Amino acid sequence: MTPQASASQVAEQLGGWADLAFFTQDWPAIRAQLEAESREILPPDALRFAALTLTPPQQTRVVILGQDPYPTPGHANGLAFSVAPDVKPLPRSLANIYKELSQDIGGHPVTGDLQNWARQGVLLLNTALSVPAGEANGHKDLGWSALVRQVLERSSQSPTAYLFWGKQAQRLEKYVHPGDHLILKTAHPSPLSAHRGFFGSGVFSQINSWLAAQGSQPIDWTV
Repeated sequence: MTPQASASQVAEQLGGWADLAFFTQDWPAIRAQLEAESREILPPDALRFAALTLTPPQQTRVVILGQDPYPTPGHANGLAFSVAPDVKPLPRSLANIYKELSQDIGGHPVTGDLQNWARQGVLLLNTALSVPAGEANGHKDLGWSALVRQVLERSSQSPTAYLFWGKQAQRLEKYVHPGDHLILKTAHPSPLSAHRGFFGSGVFSQINSWLAAQGSQPIDWTV
């Protein structure tokens, strides 16, 4: 596989996130493990930190946590729940997200690429930023948890909306500093659990109502 990004290259990509302790204390060891892998690792190296690159801390208004990148080659693009724009059919969790969006606000994006959400201040962060092809959750213990914890701590220094889908994400709520936040918790949009409280939750309109009350521009969830 291609060499992983160095600390200096990561810093250039990440702007306001680059000073997190993770990048000096944890990333070198993770990078070494990724370089030693003989398996195909997803997403491609250039997209590893796409969520943080597209949504810097000063622009982060909403945080949605996913699990790990899609393990199907050609799908993951570095943003939680998002896929490359040409992927069809959509992964089942994303299809359920779009179904709830349609019920909640009357529309959803044309493709599965959620970069336009990220550019509006929606941080789409997975709890692991890498996965071996075909092995979902294969890197859950690689050390990415330190990054997620620090991102939650940094983002919660100002009022932020947090969307925790499923128990794995909800366990991370403890890293959100107390503040004037909106914290929404539902079942995960997976086909196995979406009918246990995800469908009908209205989380997208709730976030926009909260943002408006904060004097902030609502998210256009349809682009």
